[in-house]
Amino acid sequence: MLVIGGAPGYAGAARLAGEAALRCGAGLVSVATAAPHAGTLGIGRPELMVHACADAAALAALLERATALALGPGLGRTAWSRDLLQAALASDKPLLLDADALNLLAEDAALRVPSGAVLTPHPGEAARLLGCRVADVEHDRYAAARALAARYAAVVVLKGAGTLIADTTGRVAVCAAGNPGMASGGMGDLLSGVIAALRAQGMDAWQAACAGVDLHARAGDAAAARGGERGLLAGDLLPELRRLCNE
Repeated sequence: MLVIGGAPGYAGAARLAGEAALRCGAGLVSVATAAPHAGTLGIGRPELMVHACADAAALAALLERATALALGPGLGRTAWSRDLLQAALASDKPLLLDADALNLLAEDAALRVPSGAVLTPHPGEAARLLGCRVADVEHDRYAAARALAARYAAVVVLKGAGTLIADTTGRVAVCAAGNPGMASGGMGDLLSGVIAALRAQGMDAWQAACAGVDLHARAGDAAAARGGERGLLAGDLLPELRRLCNE
């Protein structure tokens, strides 16, 4: 599996996605990141294979080897970010788009998402993708999730309390697990790694999105049960993800 992200100042997002993927059974995980982070991102997690990518040309060999991609954690919205985004979209690999990958997608109508992709927006990102207000998304989350799935021909995970998973047939699944302590930085990066890891292990987009959302939410509940919701960190979920996957 390949994580693409970690613009200068955002290495943590790419590392969290990569580590979550490892904990969910992706046997080999690479991270394509900005050069300033290449020497340090894997410190403390040497199992991640970290590569400096200055441009799309440097990304080509990593894309060729990858089974699935997680695109967006800490990606940023620079020319470098757009270059890597376009290369990943053109690779036709099983793909998850999150965070700034979604924001860049919303800014450029010419970009096309390959079939079988998973999009994981929070309400703000969903509003930008649909060209509406956040209040409109929150007024009818089911309609927003279905509209995004139809517009991008993808499986859509609309994050929030009661996360929704929608596909192009109009079906919607609802996650009943999770807790308010998970509204903290890095939780979405973990979810990206979880879903992409399941894609890399052979699940289709719908299966991986549903199972990944469930695993992520239940890991959050298990971590909160140990020490409470206040101060819950994304990294606290990592041992729980491994345990739940093995159960």
